[in-house]
Parts: sequence; C-alpha cells; structure tokens
Amino acid sequence: MTDLTMVLLVVSISLLASSGVLGLFLGRRSATGQRWAALLMLAGAGLGLWIAFRHLLRGDSGTLDLPWFLPWGSFRLKADALASFFLVPVFLIPALGSIYGLGYWNSSERPGSARALQFYYGILAASMAIVVLAGSSVLFLIAWEVMALSAYFLATADATDPPACKAGWMYLIGAHIGAVFLIALFSLMYRSTGSFAFEAIAPAALLPGVATILFVLALIGLGLKIGLMPLHLFLPGAPATGPSHVSSLLSGVVYKVGIYALIRVTGILPVPPAWWGGLLLFAGATSAILGVTFALAQNDLKRTLAYSSFENIGIISMGLGLALLGRTFAHADWIVLGLGGALFHSWNHALLKPLLFLAAGIVERAVGTTETNKLGGLAKSLPMTATLFIIGSAAICGLPPLNGFASEFLIYLGLFRTAGLTGNGGAGTWPLATMAVPCLALAGTLAVACFVNLSGSLFLGQSRQLLPTKSFQAPSASMTAPMIAMAALCVVLGLAPGAVLPLLDRAIAVWNPTTSSLGPSLSSLVPAAWISAAGAAIAGLIALTTVLYLRIVRRRTVGIAGTWDCGYARPSARMEYTASSFGHSLRELFRWALWPRVHRPQIAGPFAKPSHFKSYVQDPVLDRVTLPGAQLLGRAFAWLRLLQQGHLQVYVLYFFAIVVLLLIWGRSMR
Repeated sequence: MTDLTMVLLVVSISLLASSGVLGLFLGRRSATGQRWAALLMLAGAGLGLWIAFRHLLRGDSGTLDLPWFLPWGSFRLKADALASFFLVPVFLIPALGSIYGLGYWNSSERPGSARALQFYYGILAASMAIVVLAGSSVLFLIAWEVMALSAYFLATADATDPPACKAGWMYLIGAHIGAVFLIALFSLMYRSTGSFAFEAIAPAALLPGVATILFVLALIGLGLKIGLMPLHLFLPGAPATGPSHVSSLLSGVVYKVGIYALIRVTGILPVPPAWWGGLLLFAGATSAILGVTFALAQNDLKRTLAYSSFENIGIISMGLGLALLGRTFAHADWIVLGLGGALFHSWNHALLKPLLFLAAGIVERAVGTTETNKLGGLAKSLPMTATLFIIGSAAICGLPPLNGFASEFLIYLGLFRTAGLTGNGGAGTWPLATMAVPCLALAGTLAVACFVNLSGSLFLGQSRQLLPTKSFQAPSASMTAPMIAMAALCVVLGLAPGAVLPLLDRAIAVWNPTTSSLGPSLSSLVPAAWISAAGAAIAGLIALTTVLYLRIVRRRTVGIAGTWDCGYARPSARMEYTASSFGHSLRELFRWALWPRVHRPQIAGPFAKPSHFKSYVQDPVLDRVTLPGAQLLGRAFAWLRLLQQGHLQVYVLYFFAIVVLLLIWGRSMR
C-alpha cells in the first residue's frame, strides 16, 4: 500500500471522528447536524472501504510512521490484509447505523441527547479504526481507552434511564479492568523485546514462561472486552439498555475489534504449546453453549440478543483455538480452516447481529417495550421488520443458505480433520479437539430453539398485553434501508462464500506467513461450489413455496370456527403462550447453570389476595458472585472512611507519618 493510500486512510478516519462536531454548534432540535453527521460518516466509510478492499484484493501493505509528542515510540499505523479485513465492518456498520439513527434517534424527539450521541458515535467508529491499524502498543492503548470512553457515553446517552446508566457504568468498569491486563501485557512485551511495535517475537527474546504469561494476560484482558464466558460479566447490560443502533455497534463491531486484537497478539507470539489452543477451544465451546442458554432464559428482546453474541464469540474463539493447535502440530490445514472460519464468522456476526438489534429498535419504537412476554402478533403491523428479523435469526442459527452456515461449516471441517476423518491420509494428531464438534452442534440447536421462540413470541399469535397497535407507524426508509442492506449481504455471503475465500487466505497469511507458500488455500479445502449450489437450491425452494402460498392458499376462502377451548369459551391474550413458557423445559435442563429465581403465587384463605407467578434469571457471575463480593469488601473496609475526614491537618499528618516510615525503611536497608 502506497503512502498516499495511508494518508487517505487517515482522512477517512478523520471524517468519522469529525462527523458529529457540526451538530454541537447547532440547535438542540436541528436536524441539520444529524444529517451532516450521517453524510460525513458515509463519506469516510466509503473512502475507508475502498482502500480496505483494494488492499485485500491486491495483497498490498503499508506503514505510516510519524514522530509525536509522547516519549514512547511513534505514531505508527500499519495496514495489512488482516487489519484491512477487520476494517470492513468497522467502516460499514457505523455508516449504516448513522442512517438508521436519522429516524430512530432524531433531534426533534431527543433534543437532550441526539447531538452528544452522534458526536460520540463518530468518535467510537474512528477509535475502532485506529485500534485495528495501530502499529505500536502505546497508540493501541490510547485508541483503546478512547473507544471505551466513547462507548460508555453512547450507552448512557439517555441520562434519564437509570438501568442504562448503571449498565454503562458497569461496562466502563469492565473496560478499565481489562485495560490493566493489557498494560501489563504490553509492558512485559516491551521489557522482553525493547520495542513498542507489533512485530513477531523471536523465541530467544523471551525468558522461560514469559510467552505463557503474555498469552494469559491477553486472554483475560481481551476476554473482558469480547465477552468470552465467564469474563462476560460487565458486558450484556450496555447493549441491552442502550439505543439500538448503539447496541448494534457495541455487540456487532466492538467485540470484533477485541477479537482482532486477540488474533494479532497470538500471531506475534512464538509457536504455542497445545494447551493454548485447547484452552481456547474449551472456553469457546463453554461460551457458545452457555451464551445461547442465557439468551434463551431472558425475557427481554435486546437482552436476549446481547447474550446470544457470546455464543458467536465462542464460535469464533473455537476457530482461533483450532488455528493455534495447527501452529503447534504444524498442520497448515487446521490453521487455514480454523482461522478462516473465525475471520469469516467475524464478518458474518458483524452483519447479522446489527440487523437483529435494528429490528429490535423498530419494535421498541412501535410498542414502547421490548419485554417478550408482552409482545406478539407484530407481523401484521410490521411485516418488513418481521421478514428481516427472521432472515437474521436464520443466519445467526447457522442455517443454509445464509452466511452463518458458511462460516461455521469451515470450523466443522477443521475440527473433523483433527480426528483424521478427512485429509492427511486419515492421520489425526489431536483427536481430543473433535469433542468440540458436538458442543458446536449443541450450541446451534439451542440457537434454533432460542430464535424460534423469539420470532414466534414477537411476530406470531396475538399480543400478550394491550399494546397501541392502532397507533403503529411504518418505520421510515432511513430505518429499513440499512436493515435491507445487511440482510442482502447475509444472503450474498451465504450463497457465494467462494468470493470471500481469497480474501481470507490473504488475512491468514499475515497471521501465519508459512501458509501462503507451504500450506493449502481455503479454495482447495472448502467445497465452495457445493455450498453455493445447495444454498441456491434451498433459496429456490423457499421462493417457490412463497409463490405457491401467495397464489393458491391466500385465494381460498378461509372458514372461521372456534377451536377446542378446553372449557374456556372466551379466551383472552392472557392465555397465549409466552416466551417464558415456550422455553421453560430448556431452562429447566440448564438449571444448574442459570440458577433461576421463581416467585410463586401465594394463595391462602377463601378470599385470597391477587397474586402472580414470575420467574427470572440473573447472571450468576455478576449478580450472584461479583456484586455480592464487592459489597462484602465494601463493608469489610468501611473503617477506612475514618481516615477521610476532609481536614488538611490530618492529611499533613498522614504525609509526615509516611515520610518517617520511608526514612526508617531506607535506613534499615543499608
């Protein structure tokens, strides 16, 4: 990549960062600033996407290295195939989200927060791009901190919403705890190599055990950002309570930036021991199964979507774990299929999860709630939203002919190869990895149950509560157009995965250069033509069924008759199945992990007071362990408040006592 294109990348990032500045100087209800913000976001994203795809197609790379005011290293941006691959969702999703925000969070309806939201929206997009391009650890940490702060301000855009403010605060705490581990990681890297640059570390530069410490620090620090269970505890609240186009960015793209950082760090470390890949496989399988299980147990639409992200993060981590095992045992096919599946699924999840969150925003705007037990029958009022949501649901479940199936198929192929079932003359090296196959299949099965439950609860039957259905307004074109674009990309990537395989090969070659010259390509390992043909056949069958339904079934006269009512002659909405009742059996199956709380009706006496049944699931790590532990520590150290009296003479006495103690300690050390 030439210096000119690197400068153009800086220009595109600057357009993103400055997109919301104009709105700060205009009226609170003025739509001009918001429109200019969307226009600048589109311009910056378009320029950045053009450069990223040019780089991916040509295999170019480039570096911009400039001196700066800090004493550590330099302002160094590095663009290669791996960074460019992750730049695609970083540029694409914020641009589409800014268009959606014109109708969803407009200035006339949200005068108190629209200007600040569009400003921090651009800052978050720009900071993510710098994190991906950062060629030095110092620049990475600065951009990482800006990303965390802007995400916090976006999650708490509605300052009048206490749950959103609490969730944003928890998100910020988790981000800074993770940053502590990253600072330790990069400090140890600098001490070992003497450089702040992201370059491959020679094994001779590390003392025994240091590589393992680096890996553990990266896994914890970045695991707190991407939601790898049980390190997810600070994350689900922010996407569940924030504005929907902000939630789509947090859950769909910010997590991928953390995935990119984990891939980058593991790529520069020496050849790993087998337990590194095994640990990532185990953690990924655990996160995939428990993530979708917790999603199934939620009673709120956006919280369900937030927890389902951890399932997909687990799938991506399983692919990366397989790639690490490939480096350990020198199996290039494991590397190509594992990392290729992880990268491809990163793209796919960055498309389908924002699609679902944007649909949730339309539902919330239409009826004023996202509580699934109160919803139902929305397909009649929101047919386009229902169709797009079902497409996203099928994609996230890994069903053909959509993109989720294509990326998971790569990981399945790689896992089967570890048992020697395909390739390598039937010789496997680490067959224990095949235990991840049933875990991946179980996660997919639970995902189907989760999203069948969710789609049915939202759009089928009738509403479980009186909702303002007569006041429904069709969502504006600015809200539906980004969703249609995302759904179309989900279909295209599912039907034509072969078009993405060369791009994946170039990104994989950056992580493991030997695969570019010695290892097989994805095109030689993946039956892309078969996937496309099967997907086209399934898509044709779906289209044919739809046409037959429209032409035959809907023309028939439909008779109306009462159903068997089990003795209830006048059924009401209260008798509808709810999301909680539909998923009750599965929640009971995973009761050991969910720890549900149940409030049962208390009926006593002939004239009992009104009572109700309610069940809900708290997060076991956050609500059952972390928060009670923090409260216990607060009570245990409450006596320290006696030292904070607010008197200057007391603080001078503290200072004097510390100086005396230091002098005594220094004299004793002589």
